[in-house]
Amino acid sequence: MAYSFRGGIHPGTHADPGYKSATNTKPIEKLALPDEVILPVSMHIGAPANPVVQPGDTVKVGAGNVVDAEGFRFLAKAGADFVKIGIGGGSICITRETKGIGRGQATAVIEVAKARDEYFKETGIYVPICSDGGIVHDYHITLALAMGADFVMLGRYFARFDESPTNKVRINGQYMKEYWGEGSNRARNWQRYDLGGSTKLSFEEGVDSYVPYAGPLADGVQTTLYKVKSTMCNCGALSIPELQQKAKLTVVSSTSIVEGGSHDVVLKNAPPNIING
Repeated sequence: MAYSFRGGIHPGTHADPGYKSATNTKPIEKLALPDEVILPVSMHIGAPANPVVQPGDTVKVGAGNVVDAEGFRFLAKAGADFVKIGIGGGSICITRETKGIGRGQATAVIEVAKARDEYFKETGIYVPICSDGGIVHDYHITLALAMGADFVMLGRYFARFDESPTNKVRINGQYMKEYWGEGSNRARNWQRYDLGGSTKLSFEEGVDSYVPYAGPLADGVQTTLYKVKSTMCNCGALSIPELQQKAKLTVVSSTSIVEGGSHDVVLKNAPPNIING
């Protein structure tokens, strides 16, 4: 079975005709393969709005990546079914340090989420947004959702599991999985990242790396979902739209982050973190 959003409407939101309340949302519709295909597309802001998919097609086109309201509106008006947010925030992405392009992920998500809601009020079209990059710990997923994201991109997260097609290797006594960026020399994705006129990558925007091996996918995802659901309950939310209404976000200091974890003790047999190994 495939799970997807249909018609650019997030199930359980005010854009959904079946929406009743934040605590009475309908589930994401289950679609039998291959009824629907989701196609991520990278678009350069300022490029002609060339309709990749014609009206009536069932392919869902996700466009990006953007970091502000202007970029969101450009892609929404071009017909994107969902928009990806984030430039330079991925663990294997070095776009910001090589080109100076990008923006803090939290700032970008909050601004684009506001633009999405304003666009819906103006047009009646709800365009879901995906937070792409910056997810290191499980709670970062919940933070992204609370800031307004409809769903998240989890490249590094999934790269750690058995089901990832990359090699599992042993580095300094610890099992790791290979993980590299699209903009790295290893990926050689010059069609996306080069300026043209050559079949080589002029410079890299991604790194070739390892991530800590995390075992079977099912175990890791189940643990992550437990954490997300638990945080939502702490906020008194039973759905993502309700979480976005009720969650209170605050800026914290580095000292606050330290005291938020175990400190001033010696841990016995500390288990590996599900994200960081």
